[in-house]
Amino acid sequence: MTNCKFRIGIGYDIHRLELNRNLIIGGVKIPYEKGLLGHSDADVLVHAIIDALLGALALPDIGTLFPDTDPKFKDANSIELLEKVYTLVKEKGYRINNIDSNIIAQAPKMMPYIPQMKEVLGKVLELNIDDIAIKAKTKENLDSVGEKRAIEAQAVVLLIS
Repeated sequence: MTNCKFRIGIGYDIHRLELNRNLIIGGVKIPYEKGLLGHSDADVLVHAIIDALLGALALPDIGTLFPDTDPKFKDANSIELLEKVYTLVKEKGYRINNIDSNIIAQAPKMMPYIPQMKEVLGKVLELNIDDIAIKAKTKENLDSVGEKRAIEAQAVVLLIS
């Protein structure tokens, strides 16, 4: 592996749960009485992965690249935003080695949807699902996430050239 270069990025996102919104996480629509509030579809997992990729490339964050003040991103599909960021990764001469992530939600339960999330992300990012870790965590009824008022996500990516 001569001249192989590694870059690591970390991402984080949180959105408030609100009535009359779809709950989309990891590109998967999850049946629930509330959804995440945001300028886009508010997919916290995809947003955290986007920020991790941008961080690994030493680029500005998702809010700078896709500002919530720009009407063209109103109700944007986060998977489409991820595709744009993945194009940047490839243009810079990198590929994704693996992703490790956490979804932190008191409710609904995420485990049944994780295989589908991995399929969606693997297809978009040209990754084997074995290279994508998505773990579901709760906040043990603590803070806004534990009180079912928000959902958050964390992601770490390793890029290699």
